[in-house]
Amino acid sequence: MPQYKIAIVGAGPAGYFTAQALQNSQSDELSFSIDMFERLPTMWGLVRSGVAPDHPKIKTVAKVFEKVASEPNFRLFGNVEIGTDIDIEELCARYDAVVMCTGSAIGKKLGIPGEDLPGSLSAAEFVPWYNGHPDFASLDVPLDGTTAVVIGAGNVAMDCARILAIDPSELDSTDTATAALEALHTSSIRKVYIAGRRGPEHAAFTAPELRDLPKLEHTDVVISKEEVEAAHIRAEAAGEIEKHLASNLEAWRLIAEHPHSGHDREMEFHFLAAPKEFKGDGKIEEVVFGINEIRDGKVVDTGKTYSIKANLVISAIGYEAAHINGIYFHNGKIDNEEGRVLGTNIYTVGWAKRGPSGVIGTNKSDASDVVKLLISDLPEQARPDCDITTFIPAGIQIVDQASWTKINAAEVAAGEALGKPRLKETSIEKLLEMGK
Repeated sequence: MPQYKIAIVGAGPAGYFTAQALQNSQSDELSFSIDMFERLPTMWGLVRSGVAPDHPKIKTVAKVFEKVASEPNFRLFGNVEIGTDIDIEELCARYDAVVMCTGSAIGKKLGIPGEDLPGSLSAAEFVPWYNGHPDFASLDVPLDGTTAVVIGAGNVAMDCARILAIDPSELDSTDTATAALEALHTSSIRKVYIAGRRGPEHAAFTAPELRDLPKLEHTDVVISKEEVEAAHIRAEAAGEIEKHLASNLEAWRLIAEHPHSGHDREMEFHFLAAPKEFKGDGKIEEVVFGINEIRDGKVVDTGKTYSIKANLVISAIGYEAAHINGIYFHNGKIDNEEGRVLGTNIYTVGWAKRGPSGVIGTNKSDASDVVKLLISDLPEQARPDCDITTFIPAGIQIVDQASWTKINAAEVAAGEALGKPRLKETSIEKLLEMGK
């Protein structure tokens, strides 16, 4: 029976679900040897560095990942960057298939004047900062002003706004990065605006996220009843209201009707607001919005504007995949057809394949579909065995599964002593030392 060698690049949800799909596809006639590569010494991708720290239940999916990693046909190569430490061509020549699960890590640009002023950040920077990603540990997040603006109408925008708007004491028992938590405790921000270009009926927030907002203990959440009523009227005029939209509209109504408690912390939604310009002398001081309206179901610029004084703006309008040497990208994604990279033995799963859409569980069905294609493409003969470690440059400390288990256990133990699920280490040097 041939044992096919598969390389998975990226140790996030897409990578682990791909490994799981391969393991579940094994039979008496088919088996796989799986090598997973990750450029960081830490695993789990967005489950570690993307999911908001005050949503710990979502992170329990990591138990599934650890079960996948415990199988005898799985090997981990952390702290190894494909495209830099090992060329894609070398990987393709030594594995029967290579699956790129590298996600989308670069925030899309608004393309407006002043966007590069200090104080303008992308959610792709802010989220990993408060989640302890080593690449963003030293990010400068100005929290000395009283007002922040978050641009975007999806759950990532909601996370960013909530982290800024809630009392930091609500994060003390979470795995928020230590430096970020300290900064949030000294933050002067008390008012956070969330701005969406279209109406509430078009927002990509999910109903559970919306329904949690009135439960915030120290923060008032504001949206005008008139704006919610207008959204409902427009939705009805457009035809039958789908179930998910009806649920969202009901959640909006509950937010609008929820009594305010007079907290000094406030989160306020502004819809039909299109960012036009960031103004300021050497840093952001003002955000100019164009006022939109809905005409015949289309968003139209009225030509009118208003502005909000703010020193911090976070744009959460989408992500693009980061470039990897040897891989062709198109429209912010790996160029592929249903997960196949044509003309190669490369496949792709997750955000790198389809763009930043869906939730963590979406990657499971995505991985299953792509693995079926991969299996149908396999040749009759597997490639000869090859020790990939001989192609990893000398001096690189490989974080294998045993090393990652040590790092993970050390963080959890340090966190338990403080009443937290874990205490994240953000220094790569210290992480590697912990894994020895």
